[in-house]
Amino acid sequence: MNTDQHRAIAQRRARLLAHVGDGIAIIPTAPERVRNRDTHHPYRFDSYFWYLTGFPEPEAVLVLAGGKSILFCREQDAEREIWDGFRYGPEAARQAFGFDEAWPIACLDEKLPELLADRPCLWHALGHDPDWDARIAKALNAVRAQARSGKRAPATLHDLRQVLDAMRRVKDAAELELMQRAADIASTGHVRAMAACRPGMAEYELEAELTYEFRRRGATAHAYPPIVAGGANACILHYIDNDKLLGAGSLVLIDAGCEVAGYAADITRTFPVDGRFSAIQKDCYELVLAAQAAAIAAIRPGADFMAPHTAAVRVLTQGMVDLGLLHGEVDGLIESGAYQRFYMHRTGHWLGLDVHDAGEYKCGADWVDLAPGMVLTVEPGLYIRPAADVPPHLHGLGIRIEDDVVVTADGCRVYTHAPKTVAEIEEVMRHG
Repeated sequence: MNTDQHRAIAQRRARLLAHVGDGIAIIPTAPERVRNRDTHHPYRFDSYFWYLTGFPEPEAVLVLAGGKSILFCREQDAEREIWDGFRYGPEAARQAFGFDEAWPIACLDEKLPELLADRPCLWHALGHDPDWDARIAKALNAVRAQARSGKRAPATLHDLRQVLDAMRRVKDAAELELMQRAADIASTGHVRAMAACRPGMAEYELEAELTYEFRRRGATAHAYPPIVAGGANACILHYIDNDKLLGAGSLVLIDAGCEVAGYAADITRTFPVDGRFSAIQKDCYELVLAAQAAAIAAIRPGADFMAPHTAAVRVLTQGMVDLGLLHGEVDGLIESGAYQRFYMHRTGHWLGLDVHDAGEYKCGADWVDLAPGMVLTVEPGLYIRPAADVPPHLHGLGIRIEDDVVVTADGCRVYTHAPKTVAEIEEVMRHG
């Protein structure tokens, strides 16, 4: 991370400290996870912890109390570093990441009661991790046991996620810079997959092209299990087998994004396996593209979160009538939900450190209003499963087009840029 990114993280801690006031906040990172026997999954930090620290190691906890940010982390260990690599240790971590204090993680259980004592309230992600709930309950009981000495445990407990979710929903400049980098890498990965695609390839071969491009350009990993769905597999929304052959004359839907410094890109493109859309494929594809354009045009400060979905649904429903998939008046078909047979998901979600990022979508009964710095996906689709009342030439067509969009002061900006018009896609595939 560069200096600006470290500064932005320190500012987030300061904002949270101001909110916590005389209380105390405890934010642990994620534990390491066993894959099988003595092999672990590649480590990935907790998003809340990373948002406030930028510290990459496991076995770490951030405590905010008394106007200070305190890190607990592993000590340096020459023996373990031979096997597992570099460890900062408390003092180096304090200096490198700008904490006020740093302590060995082995001291945490001893120091927690001391830190909790006489704090009026405790902020923690209650219910997120049963082991941590038990650990904090033990520390609270240790403080209560000192009541005759005048020590008091926090009288109130607050779910820290409510505050952090609201903070994370609006990205700062450092976050948007990282998300743009992730989007740039992910976009080139989709171009590579388009250029490589040929009939007879396996879906996993296109997945391999994505993985190569993501890692070659410095992304940490896929941000989520990629979907490479040829033909009717595209009508399975969470298809991740990626093990079938790609047939000539069919479409392939790829939903894949990479992660950079914890931040995700999320892109979907659908294109013809043999490089040219048939007439009916083109008609269906351009319907979804028009729905996406209408959704993007609806994104602006003050519009509510559902505005892009409402705009996309109207375009898609009219298109379903034109294709002979639905019959009736568009308003009635929308009101009855008939369109959901062929378009059954929302048009977007928040995006950031998590692919489905933190942040409420409603405030009371009302949808959240969009504001500058919010980032959301825009991903309308059309999924036509074979059925007796569906025109046969439409059977098995699955199309989704997804981009990442940031709300700006005067509208929005699409910052993913993989080709998506028919002409652009066919041009890439022609010269692949």
